[in-house]
Amino acid sequence: MSNRPLGNSAAEVPGSAGSTTAAIGDGGGRADRPQDSPLRQAVRAILLALFLWVSWSALYIFYTSPDHVAVQIGDVSPRNIRAPRQIIYVSELKTREARDLAAARIPDVYVGPDMQIARQQVNHLYRVLQDIEDILEDASIGREAKAELLRTLPDMEMSEPAIASILNMDMREWQGTAFEAGRVLDAIMREEIRPNQVADARRRVQRLTTYALTDDQRLVVYALSQEMIAPNTFLDAEQTASRRQEARDAIQPVTWTIRQGESILREGEIVTELAYEKLQVLDLLDTDLNLQEAIGTALLFLVIVMVIAIYVVRGHPLLLGRPRRQLLVVLTLFTVVALAHLTIPGHTLLPYLFPAAAAVMVVAVLVDVQLAMLVAVISAFIVGYNAGGSLELTLYVLAGSVVGGLVVWRMENLGAFVRCALYMAITHVAIILAFRLQTFDVDAVGLLQLIAAGVGNAIFSASLTFVAYAFIGRIFGIATSLQLFELARPTHPLFRQLLIEAPGTYHHSILVSNMAERAAEAIGADALLARVGSYYHDIGKTLQPYFFAENQSDGKNPHDDLDPATSAEIILSHPREGLRLARKYRLPDRVCAFIPEHHGTTLVTYFYRRASQESEEDVNEDDYRYSGPKPQTKETAIVMLADSIEAWVRANRPSTQGEMERVIRRVMNDRLVSGQLDECDLTLKDLDAIRMAFISVLQGIFHPRVQYPESSERRNPRKNGDSAPQPSGNGGSSTIAPAKPGEASVS
Repeated sequence: MSNRPLGNSAAEVPGSAGSTTAAIGDGGGRADRPQDSPLRQAVRAILLALFLWVSWSALYIFYTSPDHVAVQIGDVSPRNIRAPRQIIYVSELKTREARDLAAARIPDVYVGPDMQIARQQVNHLYRVLQDIEDILEDASIGREAKAELLRTLPDMEMSEPAIASILNMDMREWQGTAFEAGRVLDAIMREEIRPNQVADARRRVQRLTTYALTDDQRLVVYALSQEMIAPNTFLDAEQTASRRQEARDAIQPVTWTIRQGESILREGEIVTELAYEKLQVLDLLDTDLNLQEAIGTALLFLVIVMVIAIYVVRGHPLLLGRPRRQLLVVLTLFTVVALAHLTIPGHTLLPYLFPAAAAVMVVAVLVDVQLAMLVAVISAFIVGYNAGGSLELTLYVLAGSVVGGLVVWRMENLGAFVRCALYMAITHVAIILAFRLQTFDVDAVGLLQLIAAGVGNAIFSASLTFVAYAFIGRIFGIATSLQLFELARPTHPLFRQLLIEAPGTYHHSILVSNMAERAAEAIGADALLARVGSYYHDIGKTLQPYFFAENQSDGKNPHDDLDPATSAEIILSHPREGLRLARKYRLPDRVCAFIPEHHGTTLVTYFYRRASQESEEDVNEDDYRYSGPKPQTKETAIVMLADSIEAWVRANRPSTQGEMERVIRRVMNDRLVSGQLDECDLTLKDLDAIRMAFISVLQGIFHPRVQYPESSERRNPRKNGDSAPQPSGNGGSSTIAPAKPGEASVS
């Protein structure tokens, strides 16, 4: 039996958990906090479900798009608003304006001239003329008295010049003047004089007065005739209103067209009646909350959230223990629902450009492909719902998202994004043609626009997924294939440090990675993650490499000079130191998980037995046990088994295939019975496939070698000058007999 220390789990007897487990993070495939109870996980899941339900419902009930505005006629527009779609409608405002214009073209209906009024005014003038003549013929009164009487004539106001002109006339001149005044008034009153035409009629007196009169006579004619002119034609309101109503009724309703992108209001512009009407018909005015509609919306999203919750609980329960992945899924769903509501309603082409498939592909490559399919169904429903219940858009989004998610799932190179864009573009175009070609009247320009939108959607979605894949994984602590490919490069500083500082551990890690990768492929686990995790699972040994058997090339064992407790502490510290180095170099959490989980809570048997033999007191077994946690994923469990089996096979060098199979089966049974595989989801069928994969890899490395016969030169040492024969068989090294698990190891 070798007296070298146990630096690998092949020499450890598993048992119960010891000290506090190390938290690895979400990416390791288990809960971020090992102390999280099922109740706490359930509470977290319920809170996230409530967040989705409340946020979605509130968004659809209370939020209006930026185009919506709360204004009244005469208000100042707070922003620029354009028509989100084309619409043709019957404009009440334009119809009213057209009818008002037709009514305005109908002139007022007047009745006249009224000859009774004409005779009344002419007779009144004659009475005034007679009164003036009586005053002039009265010799008993003086000039001043006559002037005063003229000033006080009833219904007659004359200017002082006119009074003076009358007093200067003799009787013959006066009679000529009176005759002319009566003639002019009679002529004017025979014409149509509307209330608003009296001034024009008075101005016509001058044109109708004969020029044979003197200036004084003409002045008196003007004064007397103008004063007696009165309206003789009046508005017939009833007949006017009737004719105008007939004109209104003859005008048909006016159809108005609002084109997509047309400016409805500009910032700072006064809201006119037409702008307000356009906002109404486009449904861009803020309206009061409809309680019935709000309840319906809340119930709709409650059903969606319930479907998600039931699926996670029944079909993806591991997500409940991964808060960061929960947060990623919740934020993805919220983003899809929110952006769909903010951008799709009222648009024709934009729904075909909406990159819902990007969310599905992000979930597929960073979380789980089955969960991504549920996200695809929800995204398709949401887009169709916001597009007015369009079946075409629902199938368009669903088919494209499913194709994209399946293509990028388990992506191994960047070419997957190009293939994804190509397959999605073909799917989108096929869906568009399938629906559009069913109609006889095909709009060629519109069809080409939709096809271009479908191709653009595929390229845009693939590009967004690539960006998210490169950056979001780091934010949420999820290792992506790109990160794993970087870590798998031998030029990585930490991996190179392992090669330089601990070459034995490096070669051990390479062999374990080959075994783990083959086993992961056999059971459908993440082969790339298993390989990269194997590279770094023993990285903590680089700090004190000479304390581990695989790095002791000179045959000197430093543990011979140390007590068992100190040696055990050095061995047990390498996972802790490995985690510290991993975090220093920013390794993803899923890779960090391999460092403590590949040992689980196994016992450092060699030093525990030495301590028990050398000490008279009982030795605390927990002081010689790894702190764990036990493997939480298939990948870390595979590496635990590969690590243990590789060390045993390397230490015991089985000479036959049957002996190798017995060693492999013995170690796997030991890990299974001791409970180290209890917290991962490996099945017995998986274990059998893993065993066969290990055998296929180890057979190519630790196979029995043929002992070659010595050449004639070798059999005749004198001929070559050699003084001693060389060892032969098994590569020049002796075969170490197999040992029982937990008793011997070289690592």
